[in-house]
Amino acid sequence: MSTNLVLTVIGNDRPGLVEELSTVISKHQGNWLEASMSHLAGQFAGIVRVALPDFQAALLQAALCGLADLQITTATSCVDTKAEGRTLLLSLVGHDRIGIVREVTQVLARHTVNVEKLTTYTASAPMSAETLFHANAELRASPTLDARALKAELENLSDDLMVDISIVETL
Repeated sequence: MSTNLVLTVIGNDRPGLVEELSTVISKHQGNWLEASMSHLAGQFAGIVRVALPDFQAALLQAALCGLADLQITTATSCVDTKAEGRTLLLSLVGHDRIGIVREVTQVLARHTVNVEKLTTYTASAPMSAETLFHANAELRASPTLDARALKAELENLSDDLMVDISIVETL
């Protein structure tokens, strides 16, 4: 039997960190299935899903504790099943201010849309040098989602927030 673990990793970023993590996983017969990793404000932040033999799970967790300057938590994952429903892509650009993410995600939650992936950053506007907030998200929605109602509510929100929002459905 095999176990799927989801590891969350946080620590001071440094060269060789991912190599050390992958070496420990490999030494415990772990198969690195998927990951998302970033450098944020001098910190390394990552999430990794691995599959490994059941008898190695506790041994891997103990070995991960030995990695210097990293905080690692593990969770057992269910069998990977792709969620049913529709995939939507959301893009947002607007003046940076507190509350943009909260207001957009409130609309998504009201329509029972799940955020599966979210990437955000700030950058200077090309002409004015004002700070702009950028967000891109992959969303999962029910097959019965009223896409027109969601789009209308997001468009109303964009008027209030002075942002540009687009949402498209992928096939």
